[in-house]
Amino acid sequence: MSASPASTLGRGTKTSKASKDHKKPTPAALKGAIQLGIGYAVGNLSSKPDRDVLMQDFSVVESVFLPSEGSNLTPAHHFPDFRLKTYAPLAFRYFRELFGIKPDDYLYSICNEPLIELSNPGASSSWFYLTSDDEFIIKTVQPKEAEFLQKLLPGYYMNLNQNPRTLLPKFYGLYCIQCGGITVRVVVMNNVLPRAMKMHYKYDLKGSSYKRRASRKERSKPSPTFKDLDFQDMHEGLVFDPDTYSALMKTLQRDCRVLESFKIMDYSLLLGIHVLDRKPLSRGSRCDSRRGQKVLYSTALESIQGNVKDPEPVADDDTLGGIPAKHKDESLLIFLGIIDILQSYRFVKKVEHSWKALVHDGDTVSVHRPSFYADRFLKFMGTTVFKKSHPLRGASSKRKKNSLYAKSVSQEILSPLKEMKEEKKAQSMDNLDGNFYSSSKQPDLLPESAVSLKLSGKEEEDYENSEDRRASSSTIALDDPLPSLSRSQSDSELDVYL
Repeated sequence: MSASPASTLGRGTKTSKASKDHKKPTPAALKGAIQLGIGYAVGNLSSKPDRDVLMQDFSVVESVFLPSEGSNLTPAHHFPDFRLKTYAPLAFRYFRELFGIKPDDYLYSICNEPLIELSNPGASSSWFYLTSDDEFIIKTVQPKEAEFLQKLLPGYYMNLNQNPRTLLPKFYGLYCIQCGGITVRVVVMNNVLPRAMKMHYKYDLKGSSYKRRASRKERSKPSPTFKDLDFQDMHEGLVFDPDTYSALMKTLQRDCRVLESFKIMDYSLLLGIHVLDRKPLSRGSRCDSRRGQKVLYSTALESIQGNVKDPEPVADDDTLGGIPAKHKDESLLIFLGIIDILQSYRFVKKVEHSWKALVHDGDTVSVHRPSFYADRFLKFMGTTVFKKSHPLRGASSKRKKNSLYAKSVSQEILSPLKEMKEEKKAQSMDNLDGNFYSSSKQPDLLPESAVSLKLSGKEEEDYENSEDRRASSSTIALDDPLPSLSRSQSDSELDVYL
């Protein structure tokens, strides 16, 4: 085994005359070589000690030759001889651990049973393979895409550390197989649309309108993938409750800003819609095999910023992690994820956009500068595709009436209590003033018999006026006058301070 720098990534494979004479491998042989190569790479990685990921780990490429007869380091097999390259093995091991994927489960999913070949819904020439337990997708990528992914890994590593709940693709491994003069680069990712759940509608959405309608050939397929204009014709928008809508749009905004920072555009939102009222697809043995898997944040519901108490998938959950939604009177389950993010806005894409803008409206084509693409993508998703449910109009008016009624009742209850409080206050002040003027038990007052003074008529009148003024100022909020300050009381003999 040898390690080579990242500059070798993406170059074509030069084959000798002898290798050119070999027959090209069959699709079955190529799938078998991919499974064997990934199994060998993961098994060989288990002998390396765990440590922190370093910057140089993202650019490492390990290469090993696997002859059919076997060698001291490699097992014998019945496929043609091939060479395996593993890119950034330690970094991808960290990503798998971050999502709770154990090496044994990863090997079992990929290598236990033959891969299932899927049709390609996009415009690229990629091949898609699905593992038998429905957990992982193996997609072939172009040399430039594989090179761009490896350059993306440090930023991808930082983003996943900050936020593992994301709708961006989750990459678990990048490999290259050279067999019989054919070079195939594959990436292992999460599966967005579970095969066990019947998808009544599938959409590839970009937020653009130029050539964004499914072709006649695509529509004739048993399970076609429609596009933006088809969605506007067939659906009026998918309605979510306010909390789910906010969580979904918050996740999309965060992911789009990450892609914009990497100058990535031309990505799509893969959207699968399952109608609950219709007969679901038989789940078969798929659920039994899924019980052994515990991939964190792998479902649509776990990927958005919702309040998920238990991040591990529930094996007996019939929704399979779908997001509940409504469309008219239909109850839906939504499965979604951002795909095709390995498109950088390089010179070729700039030229492509300039040429399309000369013929068509530049704002309607899918290829655009990353910032404009992200804004248009989010606007289309937040206004046309996803909508927030609103409460009934009668509910708010009824709530208003109830609040007014409660207010009037509370006032009726509180008003007699307030009057009682005023009366108690008056009585307490009454008693206080009576005690102040009539008590002979105060230590600083002389008894009535000790000091008895007779006032003249004028002095008595002035005294009465002053006492009336004091009484009126202290009882301004009371209804009844203080009995202690009545005229009969003022004519009697008064206690005087020492």
